[in-house]
Amino acid sequence: TYNKMDASASDIPKNEWVDRFIPKIFRPYVRLARLDRPIGTWLLLFPCWWSITIAWPNWDVFEEIIYLMAVFGIGAIVMRSAGCTYNDIMDRDFDAKVARTKDRPLPSGQLNVVKAILFLITLLFFSSLILLTFNSFAIYFGIASLVLVFSYPLMKRITFWPQLFLGLTFNWGALLGWAAVRGQIDYPAILLYIGGIFWTLGYDTVYAHQDRKDDILAGVKSTARRLGFGSKPWLFGFYTGTLTLFTFAGITAKLSWPFYLGLFLGAIQLYWQVHNVEIDNPKDCLTKFKSNRLFSWIFLAGIVLAQIHSLNNST
Repeated sequence: TYNKMDASASDIPKNEWVDRFIPKIFRPYVRLARLDRPIGTWLLLFPCWWSITIAWPNWDVFEEIIYLMAVFGIGAIVMRSAGCTYNDIMDRDFDAKVARTKDRPLPSGQLNVVKAILFLITLLFFSSLILLTFNSFAIYFGIASLVLVFSYPLMKRITFWPQLFLGLTFNWGALLGWAAVRGQIDYPAILLYIGGIFWTLGYDTVYAHQDRKDDILAGVKSTARRLGFGSKPWLFGFYTGTLTLFTFAGITAKLSWPFYLGLFLGAIQLYWQVHNVEIDNPKDCLTKFKSNRLFSWIFLAGIVLAQIHSLNNST
C-alpha cells in the first residue's frame, strides 16, 4: 500500500473551482478527465499548434488559422480527457497503491468502471466528430493515433521506458496538425515529432520522480526508477535532442530568424528546469514539469513571429 506519510500528496486539488462550482454528481467525471489539471492538455496541444503554424501557407488569412487552432484546442481537451479516462480504468489497481493517485475517482470508489467506460465512449464519440472535420489524410492519421493511446497505459507494466511511448502518443499532433493543413507529411513535421518525443522523455521523467518510491511498491516501471538520482545528465541529453531536432525543423521549413530566437529563449527555460530541479522533491518536480507550458509558449511565439516576419518581407 501507499506510504501513509505521503497521504497529503494527492494530485487532486482541494477547495478549488470543481468543489465550488460543479454539482457533486459531475465532480468525479471532471476529475477523471483531469479538467482541473489542464497542464496535460497544454502539452498535448502545443505540438499541434507548432506544426499548424509552421505548415500554414496563408498568413494573410489570419482568421482561418485561428479557427483551425481552436478546433485542435477543443480536440486536445476531449482526447486528453479520453486518454486519462482510459488510463485510469487500466491503472485503477496501481493508482490505489500510490499516494499521488489514490484519491482519483476510480481507486477511491467515487465512480465505478461501468460509468467510466460509458464516459470514455462518449468522449471518443465527440472526438470522432471533430476528426471528421479534417481532410481524409488527416482523418486516417487521427485514427492511427488510437493504437498509441490505447497501448500506452500497458507500457509501465513491461518496460522502464513508458515515457518513450508517451512521447510517441503525446506528440502525434505534430504530424496530425501538418496533415490537417497540407494533406501530407513533410520533413519538418517528422523532425518536430521526433524532437517532441525527446521533450516528453525529459518532462515526463521529471514528473515520474514524484512517484518513484511508491512505484517501486506498486510494481510500476518508469524512467525515473530506471535512471534514479542519475537522471539529470539524461535530462540534459533529452532536451538537447529536442532543441537540435527543432532547429532542423526550422531549417527545413525555411523559417526566418525570430524562430531561432524563440528556440534559444526556450532552450534557456529547458536548461533552467534541469539545472534547478530537485529530483527528490515531489512538489518541485511538479513545478518544473508544469513549467514546460512556458517553454511551449516561447517556442510558439518564435514560430508565429517568424511567419509574420516572412509575410511582411514578401509584401
